[in-house]
Amino acid sequence: MKGLILAAGLGTRLRPITSLRPKPTISVANKPLIHYAVDNLVEAGVTDIGVVVSYLTVESIKETLAGYQGARFTYVLQNPPQGLAHAVKVARDFLADDPFVMYLSDNLFEHGITSFVRSFDPQKGMNAVCALVPVSVEAARSLGVAVVEDERITRLVEKPQDPPSTLAIAGVYVFDRHIHAMITDLEPGAKGEYQITDAIQMLISAGYNVAPVEVEGWWKDTGNPDDILDANRLQLMRLKGSVRGEVENAKLVGEVVVEEGAVVRDTTIFGPAIIGRGAHVENAYLGPFTSIGDEVRVVNAEIEYAVVGARSIIRGVGPRIQGSLIGEDVHVEGHDGRPSTHRLIVGDESRIMLQEL
Repeated sequence: MKGLILAAGLGTRLRPITSLRPKPTISVANKPLIHYAVDNLVEAGVTDIGVVVSYLTVESIKETLAGYQGARFTYVLQNPPQGLAHAVKVARDFLADDPFVMYLSDNLFEHGITSFVRSFDPQKGMNAVCALVPVSVEAARSLGVAVVEDERITRLVEKPQDPPSTLAIAGVYVFDRHIHAMITDLEPGAKGEYQITDAIQMLISAGYNVAPVEVEGWWKDTGNPDDILDANRLQLMRLKGSVRGEVENAKLVGEVVVEEGAVVRDTTIFGPAIIGRGAHVENAYLGPFTSIGDEVRVVNAEIEYAVVGARSIIRGVGPRIQGSLIGEDVHVEGHDGRPSTHRLIVGDESRIMLQEL
């Protein structure tokens, strides 16, 4: 079985964070999103992986995956991106007639996808498997949902106002070779994109067996800044504390990871939290659910429930920075005054001075 990771999109809902780099390279708990996807595939025994990229994402994705051990990558160009089914179409040569797992690179699964992949059993007449997750009626209105009858998916509906089901389609699928014929005959949707849900519906209509498998544990689609922060929270809740860096006159409470080469001095940290390699944290307060990236400097500042990208500098910020997503190579320098908190969504290489107006 092969894997196909989709990483060609521009992540427009996450701008300005994605203005200079693609969404799959954004870190959650100090690990790029695309690494979670690869980890889950490898854990499921899938090591021959195609990565669908565009001209705008290819270099960043290759750099992020460089040196990854345990998988072989083939990069497939999709330019311009025209939907999930189009990604499968351009990867046809790589996929050949092998069954494959299609994985959206910005999706996170608490327990990985091993049990899901193993549920695909051609001996039982399965031609495809879709991951499903129970959601509220309100959430179902903004997602694709599946109608299930007699252990088969009989219908897929995108963003229904009156949902016929509250089983949402999560970002991982398994297909056999029959999906390719459906995509060949597929017509583009209203936005000119070729939807994988339309191709799956064609499989169903042609009499092929599309099986449902409910996701175990939580599932997170990291489509916007709040989703990234929540995904960071969920991943940090699994953290086991360890100190491999230098800690001096600091108070660490709960599960706190201080990576190799990091320095924490005159600081209080309430976990779960992670301090990346080579980071320097001094005279600071870090609250729960905070990820500090590699080589970040935090001096005279308070941060909680936040993600701070690599090599950023946060210095002299009096009010607490809270609920914030800060990119890489960002400089934030403070000034005394109100308000008592700041909430920041800051793209890479930004420079911000906070002061009272």
